[in-house]
Amino acid sequence: MRANGRGPDRLRPISLEPGFSKYAEGSCLARFGDTHVLCTASVEERVPPFLRNSGKGWVTAEYGMLPRATHERTDREAAKGRQTGRSQEIQRLIGRSLRAVTDLALMGERQIKVDCDVLQADGGTRTASITGACVALHLALGRMLTLGMVKSHPMTDLVAAISCGLVDGTARLDLDYAEDSQAQADANFVLTGAGRIVEIQATAEKFAFGHDEFLKLIALAETGVAELIGMQKQTLGLK
Repeated sequence: MRANGRGPDRLRPISLEPGFSKYAEGSCLARFGDTHVLCTASVEERVPPFLRNSGKGWVTAEYGMLPRATHERTDREAAKGRQTGRSQEIQRLIGRSLRAVTDLALMGERQIKVDCDVLQADGGTRTASITGACVALHLALGRMLTLGMVKSHPMTDLVAAISCGLVDGTARLDLDYAEDSQAQADANFVLTGAGRIVEIQATAEKFAFGHDEFLKLIALAETGVAELIGMQKQTLGLK
């Protein structure tokens, strides 16, 4: 039996708390079990140099973990003078995921930066970040619409992410750290509300896995993401 007595096809207890930050145009505290990520979206009246005079906007992300988000303290990346490769890879993934469901041409020449700060980590920080960041971005763009900065809401769909893995030969949904650390294979799936694929990251950790096993993982992911999208819609008051 897994932690919390859940079956292999069940998510951890999950909550999405909108408006958690007082000052950000959009924010969401995403809790995936004991993984907690604060996502804030900030609107800027500028775009990167490569988009100047294009009429298009941009959505990007930054990701980081607090020093005591894990069992042992880790130094702040700022103190080291550079980000780790892992942080860079995750924040690029978050940015790609959000841009996949945003019509940048509707934003005008504005940029939204989404910050994902891991307060507590127990596996699945990137999937929690993407799921919470989507809510924060939607709220920020909604505020732009209310203020008349855009003519229509630029988000074309919602996006969410979940981890799956093979643990003790069984396909499991939404791995916590204990499961992830002993998985024979693990994968992260980023899917839209329409069920379209944004990105899949899959790795064999102890032995190669087959096509049938991969199909089991993606089937679990589709079920899990559909549930997450439902939570996002409820949080945002969408039908």
